[in-house]
Amino acid sequence: MIETRRLLLRPMRPEDVDDLLPIFADPKVMASFGGILFDRAQMEQWVGRNLEHQARHGYGLFSIIHKADGRLIGDCGLEHLEAKGTQEAELGYDLHSDYWNQGLATEAAAAVRDHAFLVLRLPRLISLIRTGNVASRRVAEKIGMRHAADTTQHGQTYWLYALSRDDPERALDRP
Repeated sequence: MIETRRLLLRPMRPEDVDDLLPIFADPKVMASFGGILFDRAQMEQWVGRNLEHQARHGYGLFSIIHKADGRLIGDCGLEHLEAKGTQEAELGYDLHSDYWNQGLATEAAAAVRDHAFLVLRLPRLISLIRTGNVASRRVAEKIGMRHAADTTQHGQTYWLYALSRDDPERALDRP
């Protein structure tokens, strides 16, 4: 469990499907993923894949709980993947659109960044941000990540943002 001023981040659970489904069925949220909305079966499969990833790699996605109302409002965490031919840990985040523009994605991403570097001792983090997703790019930049390259994954172009543990710019005290 990771706690910030306004959020609790806890490991994702199978029973989170019902709370995550409205997020992944929201056209505003899913515009960042090509507009494909999840149904319940797809949400169950997605959560299952994330739980398997957690078991295999020792890290994964956290469910984000908003302390003020106790509501599960999204996910934020790490995924082991290959990008530009290199094995990487990607920091990603998805937030219910009702909670956008409040700094919550930045708060969650900064907490996961710190956990990745200080607890897991990962050497580097990346974020793959769909080209044009300015809000996600701003979150990455606010937590110290910088644009490193453009890349294509599964036929889609992404901005690849990166931050190394030993980067003097990483400033762990950022939001």
